[in-house]
Amino acid sequence: MEENSGINNNQTRKFDFKNILVIVLSVVLVAVIILFIVQRNQHNEIVQQLNNEKDSIKLELSGMLVNYDSLKTNNEKLNENLLLTQNEIKSLIVEVEQVKKASYEEIMGYRDKVNTLRGVMQNLVVQIDSLNERNKALFAENLIVKQQISDARQKNELLEKEKEELEQTVKMAQILEALDLRASGLTPTNRETMRVARTQKIVVSFTLSKNLTAPRGPKNIFVRIMRPDQLLLVNSEEELFKFEDLEIPFSAKREVNYEGQSLPVNIYWDNTGFDALIPGTYVIDVFADGYIIGSTNVVLRK
Repeated sequence: MEENSGINNNQTRKFDFKNILVIVLSVVLVAVIILFIVQRNQHNEIVQQLNNEKDSIKLELSGMLVNYDSLKTNNEKLNENLLLTQNEIKSLIVEVEQVKKASYEEIMGYRDKVNTLRGVMQNLVVQIDSLNERNKALFAENLIVKQQISDARQKNELLEKEKEELEQTVKMAQILEALDLRASGLTPTNRETMRVARTQKIVVSFTLSKNLTAPRGPKNIFVRIMRPDQLLLVNSEEELFKFEDLEIPFSAKREVNYEGQSLPVNIYWDNTGFDALIPGTYVIDVFADGYIIGSTNVVLRK
């Protein structure tokens, strides 16, 4: 009897140990499952926050593009900077859209780029506002400035520096503009055409703006015609004109007699003997007095 009782006690202790072990393992399993669910929820929350931040970045970039579209200036360098920054914003939008699961480091990197682009935009806005205000003042004060220059010539050496500054102001005011600028291809019978095979000449037409402060008399107008493949159409590489601090080739030129009033001008580039035209968009720039005064383009098809 005692032997049977000992065996039963051992079996009871083994059974109790197994039950305790099962309970402990069950508690651990439940804890692991709860921890997994909590971590998964936290992960999903972080992913959602990162996605929200990504959407916010896309929205800010899109808003910046809209603001850029409203910026207007006649300054070629500022326009180049505007276009360059717009392209950077567009590229960044595409890059952000292609990211499916952004990390925290990526989002912070995009945020830094957004802040940099915003700073560039603010700087461009300041420059454009300043340039526009200066141009308004120049056009409104042209006649006064000319009188001031005449008076400055009679002053002593102490006023020489002021005279030079006024002369520079007048120089900026004397820059002409090529108004209603357009270009087209011409057939041998001087009919307009958009076909490369029929184009014997390219005519560039515009009106020189009225400017009472600009120098009068004979004036050379130069035209540069760039093919779609960025090849400049020239008759001779040795025919050059001065632009800023450079001597650059031109496609065609014409001398006009400018008297300060609006003046219609046509300039022709002759394709005869060259066979240099190819299909695509041709970029045309017009120059006078060492400044670019207008740009346009023309499309020639096959």
